[in-house]
Amino acid sequence: MAYDEDLADRIRELTGEQKGITEQRMFGGLAFLVRGNLAVAASGQGGLMVRVDPDESDSLLASTHARPMVMRGREMQGWLRVESKHVGTKRELRKWVERGTTYARTLPPKRKR
Repeated sequence: MAYDEDLADRIRELTGEQKGITEQRMFGGLAFLVRGNLAVAASGQGGLMVRVDPDESDSLLASTHARPMVMRGREMQGWLRVESKHVGTKRELRKWVERGTTYARTLPPKRKR
C-alpha cells in the first residue's frame, strides 16, 4: 500500500510554517523530520505514524485512538500509529502533528552521513 498523499498534503500544510522540517520517503511512507529526527509520517501501511515521548506512550495508548507501532513483532515505545479515520479533521491531525514535532524538537539533531 502506498501512503495517503492527501494525508501527506494535510501534514505539509500544518508543518509548512515551522522551521527545520524536511520530508523524506521512508518505511514506504512520507516522513516529516525535525533536524533529521522523524516526527510524524503518512504511513505506507495507512494512517499516521507519530513519534512521542516514550514515557507518554502508555498513557496515550490508554486515552486516545492510537495503537502501538509494531516493528519485527515488537512494540516500539515512543512510536504510535493512528488510523486515518481518527485524523479526519484538521483539529485531530494538528494534535498529533504538534505532539510529534514538539517531541522531535527535544532530540539532538541527527548528523548527516
